This record gives sequence, structure tokens and C-alpha cells, in this order.
Amino acid sequence: MELPEKFCERMRQLMNQEEYAQFISSYEEPRSYGLRSNPLKPASLKHLQLEPVAWCNTGYYYRQEQRPGIHPLHEAGAYYIQEPSAMAIAPLLDVKRGEKVLDLCAAPGGKTTQLAGEMKGEGLLVANEYVSSRAKVLSQNVERMGVRNCVVLNETPQHLAQVFEGFFDKILVDAPCSGEGMFRKEEIARQQWSLDNVTICEERQKEILACAVRMLAPGGRLVYSTCTFSPQEDEYIVEWLLETYSDLTILPMNKVGGMEDARVQWSRHETQDVKRAARLWPHKLRGEGHFAAVFENTRTKEPVTNSNGKKSKAKKKSPAVLQVITAYEEFAKEYLDFTIEGRYEVFGNRIYLVPEQMIPLDGLKVQRAGLEFGEETKGRFTPAHALAMALTDKEVTNSCELGDKAADYLHGEVIHTSTSKGWMLMTVDGVSIGWGKGTGTQIKNHYPKGLRK
Repeated sequence: MELPEKFCERMRQLMNQEEYAQFISSYEEPRSYGLRSNPLKPASLKHLQLEPVAWCNTGYYYRQEQRPGIHPLHEAGAYYIQEPSAMAIAPLLDVKRGEKVLDLCAAPGGKTTQLAGEMKGEGLLVANEYVSSRAKVLSQNVERMGVRNCVVLNETPQHLAQVFEGFFDKILVDAPCSGEGMFRKEEIARQQWSLDNVTICEERQKEILACAVRMLAPGGRLVYSTCTFSPQEDEYIVEWLLETYSDLTILPMNKVGGMEDARVQWSRHETQDVKRAARLWPHKLRGEGHFAAVFENTRTKEPVTNSNGKKSKAKKKSPAVLQVITAYEEFAKEYLDFTIEGRYEVFGNRIYLVPEQMIPLDGLKVQRAGLEFGEETKGRFTPAHALAMALTDKEVTNSCELGDKAADYLHGEVIHTSTSKGWMLMTVDGVSIGWGKGTGTQIKNHYPKGLRK
């Protein structure tokens, strides 16, 4: 594999000759492939031969030829395909149920959905992505993994900092970077690398982190991570944070967990504080390259509720809005048996459940306003695919296990079977995958056309 010459020169300076040789030789070895099981949609993965990932209790290695991405359980959100070392980052945030959590640079959603699994649907998870096309992919992955408590935004960090000052208990900044840790995995990362781009990334990272610090509540935790080896984007950024923000303190990795087995070597020229940050090297473990550091906000001042200190005011609902809510409630009374905390938000004829802790959505670029319930048309309610993906077969009155007909369902075909009438949750090995509507003799397919295989 041909690596950028300037990159190799710098890595020689960071390592002794023997280790540099091991590092370079790792690029000629096959990469490792990984997936994470989804605690929100537990399923048997017996169709795969898996090995556990040491630093992630839901992470596994799989062999490339197994191709788990084409199995119906992948479409059902039972697991997320993710690079193994990337699984080490989200656990460092140590999220708890009921907290307010922000994934600031969230696309495509690997770390967001990992955080969601740890939160078990409780609290508020805000996932943000500035690039609109990537925000859509992020939203699709949140939906597929059955996440109930996530609001997906398409905002600049600067605007978010104005709106959410001192708001979040936990913030993850998996920053845009020069991607050196992904050279073995992604050819485009090698092609686009340059020293100038490293400097550009450094400045962008500082801008993003300045916004993140503003949004961190007193006592809150901030995790900064990259998938690069550049000290300019790693150790230097840590030093800049500590020099710039006196309320931040860096936490030792052995006190936050999640990376004990992955922590393999410290950079040789770090300050004492930066030695608490960790690197993951591709020649030391079965995974690609990453860097991470964990900070705590030591401020004691009480956080404000939102940007202007205003609380959400109850708005008088229009007849059109009430019609949508009534249609959903009638549907829920007949077909659903579940309880979830939040507030209704209606956009046009669509209704969402927004986590109770979320501030008013006015003025924000919203990609997904929480859990979409569905839409009302002329008094009739059609449930959303997102709702199906977030339910279990115990939370509905009717369900149908597809078994060997799963592929037919994903193709959009009618399922010929004797069944009851009305809406039915379709499942694969007990995991929800979409809606069907029974007629008594068959089930009409309501799997979204844009997702059909």
C-alpha cells in the first residue's frame, strides 16, 4: 500500500525504528471487520461466527465473507456494522439513562446508535450533522436501529452553542479530521491527505470544540476523538483545550473505562496532562487508528434551561393539529400497547413524539424531531416505518413472524398467509422490521419503497 511520503516522514519521528517498521507493515495486513449488536433490538446472531471485541461489550469481529450487511436482521436493526476500534469511543462518555446527551458530529451514526443503546430510550439524545446529505444518512440509521429518544439536527455548531448553552450533561465530539487512522480502510483518505489539510482540520476542530464547551453543563463530560495520528489534531488540541478553558480538567483513562485493553502507547512528546489521552494503533490491536481524550467541566454555576432562559410554553393546538393527534390516538388504542414519555409535535399531517427534555424546535434545522408516529390523511392514520422499527412484538396487538419469507417482504411482495385484518408488526426472528396490513387471507406490504431490495 502506497502511503503519503510526508505522512511517513512524520510517523518516523513519532516512533523508534522497530516500531515504525511494525506500523508500516500493518498496512499490508488484512483489516478487521466488526459489528455491534443492538441492545434496543436484541436478537440471536447465530447465523454469524463472531469473536468478541475486547473494549466493547456489544462488539464483535466477523469474517468479511460472511457479509452480514445483506441479512434481514441487518435491515431490522439488530446490529450495526462498525469498524472495531471506533467502538471504543462512545463508552468513554459513560452515558446514563435520563441524561441530556449530544453527539455533535454524528454522521453516519455509529457512535450515536451506540450511545442510544446505552441510554435504553431514556433521556434526550441529540445527534447533529452539518452536511445535509450526511444528516439524512444519520437519520436513516437512527430509524433503522429503533431509537426512540433521538432528535436529529442539521445545524452549525455555532448556532447550536447559542441555543443550548450549558445544556448537555454529556457531549461527544468525534471531530472531522485528516483520517490517517483510516488509510488501510479507505483509499480516499490516503488520496486526500496533505499537511495543509491537517492544518485546516486543526482549525476546524478548535471551532467545533469551542462550541461544544459552551454547551457543556457544569459537572458534564466531554469526549474528544479523532481517527488520525497527527499530534497537531490530537495532543496539540488537548493542550489547547486545557490552556483555553480553565474549567476543563482531563480525566485519566483508567477512571472512565472502555479503553483499558485498547490503550497501547502514549505519544513520546506529550505533556503530563496529555499523557492521560489514548491512542489506538493498527499494529497493536485488531482495528484501525484512533485517538481519544475525556474532559470534565468543573464549573459549579447552574446551567440555563435554553438560549434565553425561556421554558417551553404550551401552544394552543389548531383543529388541524388536533385532528392528527386524534387520528393517532385512535390508531394507538386499537393497535398499540406501549407507553413512552414525551410530547406530541405535529408538522403538517405528521406527528412525532419529542423527548420531554428537548427545548422548543422553533428556529432549528430539524432532520428528525424524535420518534415519528405516522401521518393522518382525511381522518385515516398511517403508521410510520420509524414507529415499527422502535416497537417490539409485545407492544402491539398484532404481529407476524416472517421466517423464510423475510426476503420476499424486503422485496415488497405481498405475504400470502391466513391472518387477522388490520395493521400488523412484521418481525424477523422476533425483531421488528416494518408494517404490514392484513386482509384475512394475505398481508399487504408496507415496507418503504425506497428501502426495498
